[in-house]
Amino acid sequence: MSKFSWKSTVASLKQILWNLLLITVGSLLCAVAVNGILIPHQFFGAGFAGISLIIHYLVPAFPIAGLYFILNVPLFAIGWMYVGRRFFLYSIAGMVIFSGALLWNPGSLPVHDKILSALLAGIIVGLGSGIILKSLGSAGGMDILSIILMKRFSTRLGSSILASNGLILAAGAVLFSLDMALYTLIYLYVNSSIVNLVVAGLSQRKAVFIISPQSDAISQKILEKIHRGVTTIGGKGGYTGGEQHILYTVITFRELARLKKMINDIDPNAFVVVTDTLEVMGRQVGNQPHW
Repeated sequence: MSKFSWKSTVASLKQILWNLLLITVGSLLCAVAVNGILIPHQFFGAGFAGISLIIHYLVPAFPIAGLYFILNVPLFAIGWMYVGRRFFLYSIAGMVIFSGALLWNPGSLPVHDKILSALLAGIIVGLGSGIILKSLGSAGGMDILSIILMKRFSTRLGSSILASNGLILAAGAVLFSLDMALYTLIYLYVNSSIVNLVVAGLSQRKAVFIISPQSDAISQKILEKIHRGVTTIGGKGGYTGGEQHILYTVITFRELARLKKMINDIDPNAFVVVTDTLEVMGRQVGNQPHW
């Protein structure tokens, strides 16, 4: 019994250290972009970091790290009611780590063109935020709000982050300049796209509909070769009026090429529709994050 308990303790410790490592690496990347690109170019940023930057630009005596930490307190009170306790505790650690990372200033990055700077900042922060969200926590701020929206309304993480920053852009345009707001918009769009890519990545699930007279053979091959479940749906041709069997399956992005080749080998004239999925819950093929 003691040996089993020891292994379990070691495994739990490894998981904790791995998640803290992801949060730390992601926070450092975000801090590099904030201190090395956003502040030198007077961009606004996203979420609570963006609000902190605006306040800092108006009152330079207020440190960004301290502002970010203070703004997170009420949101964490809400997050306690909606997100999992494990996610909540990791996010508290993430908020502390990110606030500390903002104190580290590596200096301005050697990119002078504002558009290129906005693109680079979006890539770096998107990678950092995506890495953080690959952990069991977040860095606080709008990440918490995005997770709540995803769990309750199935809203994409990157999309909700982008939408939540409209007021920040409007405030920045009024208080500073429209040019800076537009450069920040470029940064935010790239950021949200990279977040979606990092979080979903090649694990993005594809829903596939297949209509073919050889549906039985195709179904059997999917079960045997790709090892994915298949649902047969009864249908009726609108033009011919004949009975049709529609196959429905959910696969990973990496399995899509194999599936298409397999269908083409059996029936080159098969009608195939491939669609993206927002999230998938279920055994084996499911990809819903455990937040």
